[in-house]
Amino acid sequence: MKSALLFTAALLGATFFALGALQHAEEVPSAVPLSRFPPQVAGWSSVNLPLDPSVLAMAGVHDYLNRRFTPPAGQALELYVGYYPSQRTGDTIHSPKNCLPGGGWVPLQAREQTIAIPGHAPIRVNDYAVAKGADQAVVLYWYQGRGRVIASEYAAKWWMATDALERHRTDGALVRIWVPVHQSLASADEQAAAFARLIYPRLAAYIPN
Repeated sequence: MKSALLFTAALLGATFFALGALQHAEEVPSAVPLSRFPPQVAGWSSVNLPLDPSVLAMAGVHDYLNRRFTPPAGQALELYVGYYPSQRTGDTIHSPKNCLPGGGWVPLQAREQTIAIPGHAPIRVNDYAVAKGADQAVVLYWYQGRGRVIASEYAAKWWMATDALERHRTDGALVRIWVPVHQSLASADEQAAAFARLIYPRLAAYIPN
C-alpha cells in the first residue's frame, strides 16, 4: 500500500512538472468535430443525447459525442467520446471509476480485456460492470490519443506527462461504451466488445494521432 501511494504521488508530481514545463509551447493539433461522426454505422442508427451544461462544465470537455445507437435487431447502447485538445490548464479527463460511483452506481467488477480489431492492432480496454438498484450496465472505456490506446488511468497520466515533455502535446479523449444489462453481464459484455470493434477504426478521424 505504501509503495502504491508513493508511486501515485511520484506520477502526479511528474505530471504536474511536465504540464508546468510546457508554458506556451504546447502543440494543439486540429481535429474533425465529433458532431460529424456518422449517424449510421453498419446498420446501427443513432440519436444525439445532449449533456446538461453543468455536466459539461464539470467535465471541462472541449468537444464531445454522446449518442444512443440502436442495431437493426437487438438492444440499444450509448457511445460517449469526450475530446480534450489540451489538458495543461486543469481540464483533464475524468475516470469513469471516479464519476460513476458519484452518480450512485456501485461497481460489480473491474478488469481489463483485449479486443481484437480486424485490420488493426488489438486494443486493451477497461471492462467495468456497475449497478444502481435493480439496474445493471457494462461499461467499456479507454483513453485514446497521440497514437495510443490505453486502459490504465496511471499509464494514461504517465504517457501524458511523457508526451508533454517530448512532443509538447497533452491532447486526448475518453471513449466509453455503455450497455444496459437485460439478459446477463456476459451478453452485455459481448455486445459492448462487438460495438467497440465496429467504431474503433472510425475514431482515428476525430482523435488526432
